[in-house]
Amino acid sequence: MQLIRFAQGKRQGLAVVVNGHAYDLAGMGDPWFSSLQAMLTCQASVRELQEAIAAWVDQAAPSFDGRALIERGRLEEQGETIVLLPPLDQQEVWASGVTYKRSEEARKAESEGAALFYAKVYDAPRPELFFKATPHRTVGSHDAVGIRFDARWNVPEPELALVLNTRLEILGYTIGNDMSSRDIEGENPLYLPQAKVYERSLALGPGITLAGWAGDPQSFSIRMVIERGGQVAFEGETQVSEMKRSLDELVGYLGRANSFPHGVVLLTGTGIVPDDSFTLAPGDVIKISISGLGTLVNPVVVVGA
Repeated sequence: MQLIRFAQGKRQGLAVVVNGHAYDLAGMGDPWFSSLQAMLTCQASVRELQEAIAAWVDQAAPSFDGRALIERGRLEEQGETIVLLPPLDQQEVWASGVTYKRSEEARKAESEGAALFYAKVYDAPRPELFFKATPHRTVGSHDAVGIRFDARWNVPEPELALVLNTRLEILGYTIGNDMSSRDIEGENPLYLPQAKVYERSLALGPGITLAGWAGDPQSFSIRMVIERGGQVAFEGETQVSEMKRSLDELVGYLGRANSFPHGVVLLTGTGIVPDDSFTLAPGDVIKISISGLGTLVNPVVVVGA
């Protein structure tokens, strides 16, 4: 089972996909399931939400072909176009940095005179956490991610993303692509917001696998393939178990002296970084897969030119 957000005509909805069939949660008639924000802000436990959805699906009729929507990003159903949306509505997105050894090595290599800071972050008690995106800067699967017009060295960062409710409990998991301009950040660590936060700088999707349906995240494998001209230009793989910090630790620090009235999405860092000679180009296609969560697919465009 996986939650997806979709647009059908002028309406945005939330559905659960079971065995390829999508069930529009509006049919439940319960305000808890009217939107993702409603689920993240209600007082019900994550288990209660999952049980209510499962019980309703047992007696509901499918609304549309969920598998086709996830695979294509859009489909025609009874004369209307249905579009897959990113799995957030009013949530901020935050990110964790230098949580894998490969990320520490890459950040040290790209930085001019600031390598020591990244080594300290990797070993420090306090993790690196930073603001990443708002909903309008975020795209879903099959929509285009952006590379800055004023950057020369751009890479995707495939990451496990946590979808957290207002109590900072993990509702579920999705796939994130934290786009990064490595030359801008490498010039000066104070340029991190410009390297990370811009139009189309984040992709999330295709949906949210609720925590009770996902299994142990420590067993998740993450794989990324970048295609250029129909050929593989880069591929890499890692395991969530290779992350130095625990998910609970990252969530705990995120909630220190902070609150999220709409819920929040937290990226947990990347363990896959292309070689220093690689940079994204317009027309590339990035495919990020996490076991049990599906595949996030995004073409690349230049933004801001």
